[in-house]
Amino acid sequence: MKKLILLLTIFAAVSIAGPIVPLPRKINDIDIKKALLGRKLFSETLLSSDRTVSCHSCHSFDYGGADPRIVSVGIDEKHGNIQSPTVYNSRYNFKQFWNGRVNTLKEQADGPTHNPMEMGMNALLIEKRLNNDKEYKKEFAAVYGSSEIRYEQVIDAIVEFERALVTPDSKFDRFLRNEIKLNKEEMKGYLAFKQRGCITCHNGINIGENSFQRMGLFVPYDFNGSYPDRHSVTHKEQDKNVFKVPTLRNIELTAPYFHDGSSKTLDKAIRKMSHHNLGVNLKEDEIHNIVQFLKTLTGKRPAILDLK
Repeated sequence: MKKLILLLTIFAAVSIAGPIVPLPRKINDIDIKKALLGRKLFSETLLSSDRTVSCHSCHSFDYGGADPRIVSVGIDEKHGNIQSPTVYNSRYNFKQFWNGRVNTLKEQADGPTHNPMEMGMNALLIEKRLNNDKEYKKEFAAVYGSSEIRYEQVIDAIVEFERALVTPDSKFDRFLRNEIKLNKEEMKGYLAFKQRGCITCHNGINIGENSFQRMGLFVPYDFNGSYPDRHSVTHKEQDKNVFKVPTLRNIELTAPYFHDGSSKTLDKAIRKMSHHNLGVNLKEDEIHNIVQFLKTLTGKRPAILDLK
């Protein structure tokens, strides 16, 4: 019965969300000057109360826009309560944060600056610090044409930068465009990914990030700790242990995996998900092949990071 339900779920999910589609090679809706200012602000520690933390502290470009630590560390060495997701390709997310508590990148960027566990700032202090910096005054005037820096402009520039963090031309994207072929292991992994039901939740342009799902759908998951799940937003009983389905793009770069950072490697993550959310125990060769497929989802480094 469970397998029948799963097959029906797969059909419904793929029918609604569509199959996996490639990222565009170029994005033409970015204000480059604004995005470059946002890039500088993304790594600016002036935006944190003790001047030690920036957006980049929790979303490293060396780790696929994510954090290699189980939880990020904010001001005064305060530890977060959930693993930091990648900021890459986040423009395609249907909601932001693990529990989907906001809808837009603007709302997402605004959150950490005010969070007492992260940057611990307020709009007025951010404006004061940046307006006291002659270089920033000059750069904001060139982009926004105003004599005074406003907090709304700061968030706007950071969001423009985040919108440019797209990782095109993964091997799998090129396969989807019929430009290249996957090798035998990668192809077997892709077929297993579909046949075993992984594509139920991981589909669409971001191969995830377009739905919520319960962690432990078939086999209960042991939660060692309290995490801000979907229930913390809706307060509905059915949303306990429900989280936004993460993207699989660049997944080989963004360990550790899951909201709790409990799996350090892809093979361990696959074992855990297949057991708890598919109700199956995969064979070793299947796991190996799926890992090889997942590695084809690594795209090019976002062009905005190296633009002069």
